[in-house]
Amino acid sequence: MDTLTTRALNAYYRTAKREGFTREQVPQPSRDSGPCEIAGKQYVALLNVNGPLAVYRVRNDGALKRLKRWPAGL
Repeated sequence: MDTLTTRALNAYYRTAKREGFTREQVPQPSRDSGPCEIAGKQYVALLNVNGPLAVYRVRNDGALKRLKRWPAGL
């Protein structure tokens, strides 16, 4: 697993913990999760069998930004 996916997973679980959920209560991402590129921009998509769980855009400085609305290519 690459570092961007690991960072996105950590952010996903931190957000769930902040909202009062335990790790067992949140949907678990599958191994299909990972970085992708759409329209020249880099994203990290956390996926499971039901579809996308969370999508993060990789900003120019390398920081991850969680998106409320996902790009159409997902």
